[in-house]
Amino acid sequence: MLMGVNDVRHTEIHTAEPLVPQPSGFEVKMAIEMLKGHQSPGIDQIPAELIRAGGRTICSVVHKLINSLWDKQELPEE
Repeated sequence: MLMGVNDVRHTEIHTAEPLVPQPSGFEVKMAIEMLKGHQSPGIDQIPAELIRAGGRTICSVVHKLINSLWDKQELPEE
């Protein structure tokens, strides 16, 4: 028996990755507040104290950067 075009059933596509929403501005703010101070900076040479001192401005910029990377679904090489 041949199947016609109308007989094809639509199937749902399931992925192994759960859908996770973008990080919120509040989550970014909390992560920045939780940075440990008085430690050697990472490869970027930016001390945690400087990031925390940036206040709302740095939170906003970091949040935009994270969401941009999130939308692209790839990490920069550097």
